[in-house]
Amino acid sequence: MLRTCHVLYSQAGPSSGGWQPLSFDGGAFHLKGTGELTRALLVLRLCAWPPLVTHGLALQAWSQRLLGSRLSGALLRASIYGQFVAGETTEEVKGCVQQLQTLGLRPLLAVPTEEEPDSAVKTGEAWYEGNLSAMLRCVDLSRGLLETPGPTGNILMQLKITALASTRLCKELTSWLRRPWDSLELSPERLAESMDSGRDLQVSCLSAEQNRHLQASLSRLHQRARAQHVRLLVDAEYTSLNPALSLLVAALAVRWNSPREGGPWVWNTYQAYLKDTYERLRQDAEAADRAGLAFGVKLVRGAYLDKEREVARLQGTEDPTQPDYEATNQSYSRCLELMLTHVSHRGPTCHLMVASHNEESVRQATKRIWELGIPLDGPICFGQLLGMCDHVSLALGQAGYAVYKSIPYGSLEEVIPYLIRRAQENRSVLQGARREQELLSQELRRRLLGRGLRASH
Repeated sequence: MLRTCHVLYSQAGPSSGGWQPLSFDGGAFHLKGTGELTRALLVLRLCAWPPLVTHGLALQAWSQRLLGSRLSGALLRASIYGQFVAGETTEEVKGCVQQLQTLGLRPLLAVPTEEEPDSAVKTGEAWYEGNLSAMLRCVDLSRGLLETPGPTGNILMQLKITALASTRLCKELTSWLRRPWDSLELSPERLAESMDSGRDLQVSCLSAEQNRHLQASLSRLHQRARAQHVRLLVDAEYTSLNPALSLLVAALAVRWNSPREGGPWVWNTYQAYLKDTYERLRQDAEAADRAGLAFGVKLVRGAYLDKEREVARLQGTEDPTQPDYEATNQSYSRCLELMLTHVSHRGPTCHLMVASHNEESVRQATKRIWELGIPLDGPICFGQLLGMCDHVSLALGQAGYAVYKSIPYGSLEEVIPYLIRRAQENRSVLQGARREQELLSQELRRRLLGRGLRASH
């Protein structure tokens, strides 16, 4: 079967002539209005200012007291909210998605909720059940967004597992999983069987209350994964949680990533800034192959660098992150090459999202897609954040690649704290958006000078 897929891809591969690299020089900005470009430039410059990111929540509270909720909200909607958020109502979200579609882009909806590791422990299951309801509404919204969705499974959605299972439970499971002689009862197959049957699962390392919460969390995850025709991309989080998150993803994969289900419906995220990512990715890909399961991967650089290093320093443990940015780039490149080769051999049973704002990584991916003969409408897509990296997203979309923009949606009260946390996690991305700012400035100057010349004639 693998040989058949490889031959099929080779036949669909490069035509005569060499690979032509995409140009990320901002030429595709002609597809956007002057008002959009102006807002993008102003917002990206603001977000590159470290004090605004560091003290974002305090500044928001201060502006509400000084200006009042209505005026403060109007300013946010005209700036940061308008740049990075799809909207609050179904109509607003649909309008944003339709605009993306006209630009050759696709939506990747994100529900703006999760439990932070240092937050107060939520009491009872009501908070998590509320999150599940929000996610199921997001599923319904996702399925109704695209007028012409194309092949089944083109609709994707993000999920942070800590919105459905407490960080305290995930930390407890992680600590147990790191003792392999005691962790045999925590197999993905056993958790998957419990999801299917609904029978109580008793794990000896957990208290009675934690076992009940685990069972409820498994039920929530099962309900979410059961939503047909929406692929679930599970976000990676902190290293203190990731082993437990990967266990839960593996359990969902056992149930939902069978090739006969049209999978992979559940994807895991791999963070290239961690030292052990390449080896884990290689092992997980081989394990899925041996088990006959479809395999879905979102490959990112990672967003928790400062916190991971601080925790390692405070605990006196080894820093799990790569030593510098160049090492992270090399790690991303190795993981990307591994997955592209894997896709070329496994065909439609292996999917990859190249989630990167880095132009070199995107060029590497497009070149290797051509060299390996993987069709543009095949199982590889690209992902960037709404409101950022449009010079890359638009160029990819216009060239026929599948490009998804991660779009949070919701009210100001729900989304602004979420955006500020994401900005704090992605400081390097925001501060590294200087090239995009330069391209935006060039395009705006070109338009203004062009109008001036026309007016003078």
